[in-house]
Amino acid sequence: MMEPTNQELAEKLSYVLGSSVALKFLAQGYHWNVKGPEFYQFHEFFGEIYEDLETSIDPLAENIRKLGFDAPFTLEDYIALSCVDAKQTNSDPIAMSSVLYMNLLNVHEKYIAAFDIANALNKQGIADFLAGRIDQNEKWAWQLGTTIGVDATQVNVIGIED
Repeated sequence: MMEPTNQELAEKLSYVLGSSVALKFLAQGYHWNVKGPEFYQFHEFFGEIYEDLETSIDPLAENIRKLGFDAPFTLEDYIALSCVDAKQTNSDPIAMSSVLYMNLLNVHEKYIAAFDIANALNKQGIADFLAGRIDQNEKWAWQLGTTIGVDATQVNVIGIED
């Protein structure tokens, strides 16, 4: 098996970046458009998620640059690199939470793949950043999953039943 390269790590980070940007905008759109008797609770919750995702975007791009590669920055780049399926929903907070949950799990898989390569390359600063983001994603997955009725004891963090 060949050793991973900095280029492979930069590519994985680019997928994480594109997916994180798309997920951030999805959560922000839900923040703006949620309706119903629990509006305030979900408006705040989706706001916390998109604001947190926003904090990950610049460090992701900077980590790509640290590896000597240009970070993607156009909307076309983000769309091409994203695993997010930004489904339209009605303004129901549970439907929105379900879509965010499934997309978060997809993005989480991209983070884990990048983390594994960073570790293999002994890029501990990048691995440490990714580990922190993985931990935060697990928190969001737990909270979104609980919101939509997915028991954390029945589903692991990448959505596969134990």
